[in-house]
Amino acid sequence: MFSGLNPKKMQEVMKRMGMAQEEISASRVVIEKEDSSKIIINNPSVTKISIQGKESFQIAGDIEESNKESSLEEDIKTIVEKTGSTKKEAKEALEDSDGDLAEAILKLSEK
Repeated sequence: MFSGLNPKKMQEVMKRMGMAQEEISASRVVIEKEDSSKIIINNPSVTKISIQGKESFQIAGDIEESNKESSLEEDIKTIVEKTGSTKKEAKEALEDSDGDLAEAILKLSEK
């Protein structure tokens, strides 16, 4: 539709149509899905597009998917290995630290 236009002309056309776009600097984008899994986009290129008062985002990058349950089990295993605690203690420490792995390890290491 707009091929062959130079960037300055493209901006003018977009402005007349009520469109604006803005590059957003980001190191990572995380999408939390309803099933508790996540889509993680590393090294993203994020563009915010405004069209007549409505905003949308275009995101491209290195995509990985994460299942919350498997991440939780991996974190518990790591805590047990690092602290010598039981799985139950590791899980409780992880819950008490709102999922912060380092904080959970420190809590159990102080005992």
